[in-house]
Amino acid sequence: MKLCRFDDNRLGVVSDDQVHDVTDVLAGLPAMQYPYPMFDALIASLPDLRGEIERLAKSARAVPLASCRLLSPVANPGKIVAAPVNYQKHLQEVRKDANLHHGNMINEIERAGLFLKATSSLVGQADGVHLVHTDRRNDHEVELAVVIGKRAKNVTREAALSYVAGYCIGLDITIRGPEERSFRKSPDSYTVLGPWLVTADELPDPSSLDLSIDVSGAARQRSNTSDLILDVPALIAFASSFYTLNPGDILLTGTPEGVGPIEPGDVMTATIQRIGTMNVAVSAA
Repeated sequence: MKLCRFDDNRLGVVSDDQVHDVTDVLAGLPAMQYPYPMFDALIASLPDLRGEIERLAKSARAVPLASCRLLSPVANPGKIVAAPVNYQKHLQEVRKDANLHHGNMINEIERAGLFLKATSSLVGQADGVHLVHTDRRNDHEVELAVVIGKRAKNVTREAALSYVAGYCIGLDITIRGPEERSFRKSPDSYTVLGPWLVTADELPDPSSLDLSIDVSGAARQRSNTSDLILDVPALIAFASSFYTLNPGDILLTGTPEGVGPIEPGDVMTATIQRIGTMNVAVSAA
């Protein structure tokens, strides 16, 4: 199933070129009181609501996908966890190019660890990326994004995929410079998630997915998740050994070689096999 958020926070099931509006199912979410939980209520309730979503989708009003304003499929992630230099060729690329490393020591991911991005940086396809500090180089990074479906702490690699709600395309936009990664990667709109969530049952094996990005028609990144240094199960196990992962938490798995600059006026076209394609406009903030 492909689940999307669209227009004024409506919930839809994507089928071919149509979106079936199943917003009524949201009435079944549990009531929340202050202090509100630090997880996404829809993602947490998805196993319980799935049958009703499927039932509603059969008779729901359908609208053309092309007319929908697609938002981030996850509304309230508690955290965005990201994996640096998790493709071997990208690690080599960064080490060789001073415009990418800026004198920082670039370690293998096992030594570098993971980093966090601000949840306020999260947007959907329709929101677009609004560049800040345009006097500096801003780069695109396309990544497979994993959405956690249930509480995960100290999970094993073997069990890790059972904690996944689904997968999206992720864009980790980056200002190049000497500062810490999380600082340069957390401005508003610098994390794009979409175009929808493909539930884990439809993508049981994320280990060999082609991924790519073009910028204004020019090919930039081309790779496959089989080239990940730490694959998805290993990343979930690694992350959950440091953090408690909650429903709706987003894990960005790393970007391959071919990163490059984007400018106001560009359009990024990102594709991941078995998930889909999203077009994201770039402007100045």
